[in-house]
Amino acid sequence: MTVDQVWAALEEIPDPEIPVISLVDLGVIRDVAIDGDRVHIDFTPTFLGCPALEVMKRALEDKVTELGGEPDVAVIQDDSWSTDRITPAGREKLREAGFAPPAPRAAGATTLVQLQSKAFRCPYCGSRETKLENIFGPTPCRSIRWCESCRQPFEQFKTI
Repeated sequence: MTVDQVWAALEEIPDPEIPVISLVDLGVIRDVAIDGDRVHIDFTPTFLGCPALEVMKRALEDKVTELGGEPDVAVIQDDSWSTDRITPAGREKLREAGFAPPAPRAAGATTLVQLQSKAFRCPYCGSRETKLENIFGPTPCRSIRWCESCRQPFEQFKTI
């Protein structure tokens, strides 16, 4: 088994909360290393309080076991995940599923004024005529927006 084979297998694992994107495309897999039969995976969740943390860890372990390896999954807690780690393919998968991908992270934190701006495109029609409906979405990393052009609500990933 090679590192490339492990990465390819991990690309098959969907995020438990947003199954249109894989854990690899989400950018939570930091590193893969192989030492004999042992497969070491460094994994940084989107946030440490993530309710799906154990589900993701178990899915990684199961996938390595399917490949015939001995899993060693380390949850990295001393480095934070950012939305900049979402791959271009992952951003496109989110858009196709009706989620507005996050904007690239600026030098500072995203402000409420930025969230209220019309800078976020509707994933359905592409219009920038969108407005913030509710900063609190179904998870801490998403908010609810409304497209004034096609009149569709959609979830906006917050830039983290």
